[in-house]
Parts: sequence; C-alpha cells; structure tokens
Amino acid sequence: MASDDVAIPGSRTAYVLERLRADLRNGLINPGDQLRQVELARRYGVSATPVREALRVLEADGMIDYHTHRGATVRDYTPQMATDLYRMRAEMESLAVTVAMERMTPEVLAGIRIANEELLAATDSAASSAELSRLNKALHFAIYQATSPVMIECIEMLWSRFTPSVTLWSVSGFTTELRHDHEAILSAIEDGDAERASRAMHEHIMHACDLRATHAALRPAGPVSDAAGDGSPQAP
Repeated sequence: MASDDVAIPGSRTAYVLERLRADLRNGLINPGDQLRQVELARRYGVSATPVREALRVLEADGMIDYHTHRGATVRDYTPQMATDLYRMRAEMESLAVTVAMERMTPEVLAGIRIANEELLAATDSAASSAELSRLNKALHFAIYQATSPVMIECIEMLWSRFTPSVTLWSVSGFTTELRHDHEAILSAIEDGDAERASRAMHEHIMHACDLRATHAALRPAGPVSDAAGDGSPQAP
C-alpha cells in the first residue's frame, strides 16, 4: 500500500509529521513498530532533525513511546485503553449527531447519502479493507460536517489516537454488522429523528468496540501495566 501523497510544506517538521501520520493511518507503520530516525529520514528525504522533532510531537500526542533501550516505538494500546477511547468516541460522536441534526442542510444530507452509497458500493465490490476503512471514516465525518470545526477536530483527535494494524472491515462478518449499524443511523437521519440517530451512533461505536474485543487478531495487545501508568487512552 502506498503512503498518502503529502506535499512538502514550508516546515520540514510539519511534512515529516504528516507523512508519519499518513503511514500510521495506512498501516505502513503499526503498533509496536520501532521508529528509527535514520531510516525515517531516508524514507522521507530529510535530515534527522525534523524527524526527531516530529517524533516528539507524536510522543506529546500519546501516539508513540520512548524507551531507554528501544528508542521510539508506536504505542501498542491495551484492551482497557482501547475501550476508553471507544467510550469517549461514543459519547462525543453521539453528541455530534445531535448537533448535526439541529444544523442539517440539504447539502450536508446529500453528502451523507453519497458517502454511504460509496461505502455500500465498495463493500459489494469486495474492496480492500483499507479502502472500506477509509470510506467508513468518510461517512462518519460527512455527518459531522454539519457541526463545527472544533467538534470535528475533537473527534478527529480521538480517531487518530488509535491506529490498529488490522481494521474491523477486514472481517467479512463484521462488515455485515457494521453495515446494519449504518442503516439504523442513516434511517434515523432521513426521518429527522435526532434522538434515535444519536442513540444509533452511540450503539454503533460500542458495538464496534465489542466486535474488536471478540477477535484475537484485532484486540490491542499492549501490556496491562501501561494502561495504569499515565491514564492516556482508538475506530472501526
């Protein structure tokens, strides 16, 4: 899989940061992977300095850890931390649906319909799990477009904090269940029922949490001791 195309901005640190985040999103860099500055500098065509600075930003964001003997590694979340992130997503995104329903416009509703049709078409055509995951996120954020930049930014942060190497959309049985969840959300939105839409979104996200916990290859495998350390807290 190719990394996202990212143009080099004025700041090389910003460029490296965007490249790292893109590689995390795309599964080119996975939880537990060691991040060597020399290798990253060579990959991104920069010196070690912007790589080091970008890694410090990711450390501050809670996405990587520094260890005395291993250097920088991508944080491998524990099941408890993953559940915490899902719970926060469920609360935040169900609220976002309520706000979106209050501010819904014909243009936003049309965008939601298009995003849903694209995801349905992709699942029917057996698209890759990475593509399904991307389209799933596009559908969620098509709904949140009716909220506000600050709300979208908060939700985006929660999605970015959890970068599992395997998406729920890689399991065909889960794909069917997630589609049913989406149908409930979209039906409520089409009916103009904010309370039902908000509840359906909350149930959908916690359903995704439960699905991940039932599949050995999808469960976060970080050590339990890390969960109690800093209280730091991931998406279908």
